[in-house]
Amino acid sequence: MTDLAESPAVRRLDDWDAAALTELVDEYGSPLYALDLERVRENYRRLESAFPDAEIFYAVKANALGDVLEALHGAGAGLECASAGEVKRALAASGSGADVHYTAVNPPARDLDWVVDAWEDDPELTITVGAEETIDRLEERGYDGRLCLRVNPGIGAGHHEKVQTGAAAKFGVPAERAVEVLADADERGFDVVGVHAHVGSGVSSDQLDDHREFVSRMGDLARAVDDALEGDGLEFVDVGGGFGVPYREDEQPLDLEAVAEATRDALGDVDARLAIEPGRYFVADAGVLLTEVNTVKEARDTLAVGVDAGMTTLLRPAMYDAYHPIRNLTAALEADSADDAGRETVAQTIAGPICESGDVFCTDRQLPASERKDVIAIGNAGAYGYEMANQYNSRPRPASVVIDGETRRLARRRETFDDVTRVETDRSRPADADREAHNEDETR
Repeated sequence: MTDLAESPAVRRLDDWDAAALTELVDEYGSPLYALDLERVRENYRRLESAFPDAEIFYAVKANALGDVLEALHGAGAGLECASAGEVKRALAASGSGADVHYTAVNPPARDLDWVVDAWEDDPELTITVGAEETIDRLEERGYDGRLCLRVNPGIGAGHHEKVQTGAAAKFGVPAERAVEVLADADERGFDVVGVHAHVGSGVSSDQLDDHREFVSRMGDLARAVDDALEGDGLEFVDVGGGFGVPYREDEQPLDLEAVAEATRDALGDVDARLAIEPGRYFVADAGVLLTEVNTVKEARDTLAVGVDAGMTTLLRPAMYDAYHPIRNLTAALEADSADDAGRETVAQTIAGPICESGDVFCTDRQLPASERKDVIAIGNAGAYGYEMANQYNSRPRPASVVIDGETRRLARRRETFDDVTRVETDRSRPADADREAHNEDETR
């Protein structure tokens, strides 16, 4: 276990061992996700040190790999889930509903059915709702268990407008109606345990004022709810996560101590525990995406470099215009072993194999001139990398390897073309037979 004092606040792409990563591609193929579990635990310990009195949950949507869930739960984290599928993964990893929160955002009926069934077997499970109708739908299913209300604080923050959730109408009950809604739920027999809000994803140090104002509103709300419930106080006030990590090489890491101090000061005097639920912070710099160059050509104004990963492998650049650090591992190893300065640095555009102009990882990035069969590493890929991977263009999703100290293992095999078409029905079978099989699967 690494001493926390020796663990950098952020792991840069250059900190990864180029030879070790290249060996992973030799062994497991490309494209390939690699995740360092010890780095995940280090990030948890760093957050735990800054928030010693808080209840810490991991937002599973950032990276739902079972190895990650087990590592974080083993370190002390609870697991916050955005879907029934994530709840299923979390229960398998934790073994207890007491460590699992389900945050339902416009939940499909099948999700509510599954989670309520799971609650009947594990009544310590907590459900967080973001709409009054979700409370009605839970009551219709016989649920009267632990209930938390997600509120909309009217403040959003984050690295991109698409992830600024705090003011978006989709998320939560307006804060000004929260006391009324929770008092009604309490009267209807629900076990009201908490309030929850989340301003957005990738919040940076320069957005600390927004964070402080948001947490202050949550403290005021918690005190008002305690008064309304007449002694049946809240167990926790969950201020979400969204703790940002630096993706660009010149960006400084988040000042966690400052965030923690601002959070405690802004929350004020409440009887409830503080809860936080970061996702990205634990896993982003613990993962890299490895990909191999297959095409190099001179374009009009840039060197066009084609690789075997694409927007189906890592969607963030196409979806959010996200910056990810990129390193040519093959060129780095050559430079380490050569007497000269290595390859010339040139502007190049690195793109994938998807038939979309948005399938680009970088444009005119200054890097050592790429050559066919070079291994390229894309950094900070541990969060929302594989989780957003897809099969567009009928492309199989990549494999994942986990590293834990001196050991490494294949955690998720590479999909095959058969995997891509496996869920399609047999066109030669009667329609009724397929419908019957589908309905049977839906009940599992």
